[in-house]
Amino acid sequence: MSLIVKEVNASSILNKSKIYDYCLNPFTGCQFSCKYCYARLFIRRFSGHKESWGEFVDVKINAPELLKKQLIRARMGKVWVSSVTDPYQPLEKKHELTRQCLKELAKIQFPVVIQTKSELVLRDLDLIQEFEDIEVGFTITTDDERVAELFEPHASPVKQRLMALEKIHAQGIRTFAFIGPILPGNPKKLVALLEGKTDSVLIDRMNYLASIKRFYYQHELMKATTNKFFYEYKNRLTEELRKRRLNFEVLF
Repeated sequence: MSLIVKEVNASSILNKSKIYDYCLNPFTGCQFSCKYCYARLFIRRFSGHKESWGEFVDVKINAPELLKKQLIRARMGKVWVSSVTDPYQPLEKKHELTRQCLKELAKIQFPVVIQTKSELVLRDLDLIQEFEDIEVGFTITTDDERVAELFEPHASPVKQRLMALEKIHAQGIRTFAFIGPILPGNPKKLVALLEGKTDSVLIDRMNYLASIKRFYYQHELMKATTNKFFYEYKNRLTEELRKRRLNFEVLF
């Protein structure tokens, strides 16, 4: 698969969010090409791209400068990095847009929530430690590396995400794990892997299921698309989380 990369100038980078006060997306599109990503359903329409999800990324080269200007007038609020892309996809290693944006946010201490599937976030641990209010989370949908590679083909392996989560947590930084969408695996093993690495766990089912059922069917995973699967898996997760006295929230 070839990747089409364009350098673009964004008109806005600090945007209102329905989940947090703001969201910040240094890229349009995502190299991780997760099969279930909700952004795949609308980003092409708004960006004008014809390519499939995972085959294009627009790099917003003016993001740090634009953010600096927007922060002058912005009311204090929590910033989600990021909502419709991964802020630490491989292109970030070259362009350092997320890092530069974090520098601007740290200068005036806007609270930040980072969410990623990449161990590259460890590169910015020095900056993360400068924030008075910051939380770093990893999306970890399964304990099964084969399943993760199937649904999240270019993201960091689960083992690497867990190691990065543990390193960040060990620095006294608030961390969370997002088990969403729930993918096939071993709930008991997954909770055991998270213990001691995270302050809280969020749990969600597969949303926009109709758009991905064919993919499940192709890989003989149709049982994992039923309400029975999601609720039974959720119950097994929460049972283990309670046993280990881990904070959690179910989002469905």
